[in-house]
Amino acid sequence: MPPLKRVESALRQATEFFAAQLASPGHRPPPWSEFEWTMAKAAAVLHGVTPLLATTLQWRGPAEWNQFLSDQHAHTLLRHRRIQALLLRIDEAARRENVSALSLKGSALHALGLYCAGQRPMADIDLLVEERELDAMLRILEGVDYRQTSATWKHRILQPREHSSDASAQAELAFGEHSDAEVKIELHTRIAERLPLLDVDATTCILPSDRRPGLNGYPSTAALFKHLLLHAAGNMVTRGLRLIHLHDISLVAARMSEAEWAELLRSRVSQEALWWAVPPLELAARYYANSVPSEVLEGLRPGCPRALRTASRRQMLSDVSYAALRIETFPGLMWTDSLSEKLRCIQARVRPGPEQRAVHAVLQTERWNASNGVVRRSFWRRGLEVLLTRPPRPAPMYIVRAAIRGR
Repeated sequence: MPPLKRVESALRQATEFFAAQLASPGHRPPPWSEFEWTMAKAAAVLHGVTPLLATTLQWRGPAEWNQFLSDQHAHTLLRHRRIQALLLRIDEAARRENVSALSLKGSALHALGLYCAGQRPMADIDLLVEERELDAMLRILEGVDYRQTSATWKHRILQPREHSSDASAQAELAFGEHSDAEVKIELHTRIAERLPLLDVDATTCILPSDRRPGLNGYPSTAALFKHLLLHAAGNMVTRGLRLIHLHDISLVAARMSEAEWAELLRSRVSQEALWWAVPPLELAARYYANSVPSEVLEGLRPGCPRALRTASRRQMLSDVSYAALRIETFPGLMWTDSLSEKLRCIQARVRPGPEQRAVHAVLQTERWNASNGVVRRSFWRRGLEVLLTRPPRPAPMYIVRAAIRGR
């Protein structure tokens, strides 16, 4: 491995360059070294934009880079077809059983025509059902050969009942998108994020009141926009925002009417104004010119914690994404307002409760943690290592190593 500082510098450089290119495509490739092009691959995968770059960039780079984009676009297209076929089966079964569900995020963005097939990767299928219909939906998913494998406070995770083949197992280890990779389902009974301790629950704003049996869309563009903003905010707390999230926000923002922007300003989630929407909106406004009306930001800023409001006006995407490689000792601290909230945030980090431990247990099963010895150490040893050395984060380093090995 090259020095971590060099790796992070290249990831940040590629992150900012791709963000600028998606907002306003140029005509010339960057003058990068071979190592920088390798890190560009890692950055594109981390940000979920490889197939989008394949269809958007107006220049061509080195042959290996061009082939990588083409291959990723082809795999994403084939995977998209698999996901669409699975969604159709779920929709038909839900109609038969008179169960209503909401198809979330990537599926909804494709349904609106904001992306062409093969442009936007989908790591999994996200579905929202009411609590009273949860058991019925679980039976429906069992009927399409899925079973629940784990659960967190946020959702239940379902995987195919049988791992289909050796090809599927190999695809799980592939670098970037692979058409044979397993499609997971995340089943929600509410849409909420911890910011970082406060539960912000937007379910009532997102779930349509006039649902029909089968898979439904969002009740309005504004409802989809709120969900994208809340999801982005949750990822910014843990510095896991991806460029594709920001691009989603810009595309939906372009469809928002004046009345919908006014509705956003009037909205209340968990009985509060959308203070948490300020950081992702500031980023969207910075990278995508004129995407967010200035009066919207001016209306929301006063409710945002001062430190967060100040930081949001200067943060770059590479600061709040996996391009920032070091583990943060106390993530999300600036998202708190009072001293008591900050102390609670620190306490939750030092002494995680059952819910945090359950999330950690799920993360231990992810492929990027397979060779990470840190997660298998005792809690106190892990905490001491993070405090003293701030090691690199396992998820982005898994991708970085795969890019360097040429996998």
